[in-house]
Amino acid sequence: MDQGRDSALTQMRKSVEKLGSSAEGYGDPTLMRFLIARSMEVDKAAKMFLQWKKWRSAMVPNGFISESEIPDELEARKIFLQGLSQDKFPVMIVQTNRHFASKDQIQFKKFVVYLLDKTIASAFKGREIGTEKLIGIIDLQNISYKNIDARGLITGFQFLQAYYPERLAKCYMLHMPWFFVSVWKLVSRFLEKATLEKIVIVSNEDETREFVREVGEEVLPEMYGGRAKLEAIQDVELPPLENGTTN
Repeated sequence: MDQGRDSALTQMRKSVEKLGSSAEGYGDPTLMRFLIARSMEVDKAAKMFLQWKKWRSAMVPNGFISESEIPDELEARKIFLQGLSQDKFPVMIVQTNRHFASKDQIQFKKFVVYLLDKTIASAFKGREIGTEKLIGIIDLQNISYKNIDARGLITGFQFLQAYYPERLAKCYMLHMPWFFVSVWKLVSRFLEKATLEKIVIVSNEDETREFVREVGEEVLPEMYGGRAKLEAIQDVELPPLENGTTN
């Protein structure tokens, strides 16, 4: 790590302390994610880090979301965890034709935390480093108006931006129907430029081939041009982390 980054990390730890908290127990890779998300502006990164700590302690007081807290969302079996991409990023697939806007927004938000935490945790090699990223695939095939949930989509992306900085490697959107274009334009207004730059709308054969090549046939299900089988996220078992905790 170069001297500039070392200096920024040192300054950020001091800034966190000045704000009445501490970054003790958090490694440099974790703090660097917040610095990058705030264009290496130390004070802004420190504030973002503290907002994340406060949110995390309130939203996930036990350190993880148990499946017993999100039964309605899991019942739909709409999220799939497929293994690691060519670049060793965990691949998560959302089949939106199985999704319906939640009547329980608290449960839905916990579900978003559950799926993001578990997807990221599937990339750990023994313990978290802090730089792990994920690939998201949003499949819009066969959706109807009853599956459209702009609020839910905005929530998911806003959680990524505010509480999972630099965790998204890339997001692919597949089979976008014409009537969803206006919805996506609305959702896009809530996304930061850095997030939008990571989103790829796959709309032709060349883009589909590139998508399959980048993600990998080994982890993509057959319906997306790969050789794998779909595996619902709740059916994926992860090994315990070295410190004894699990996500």
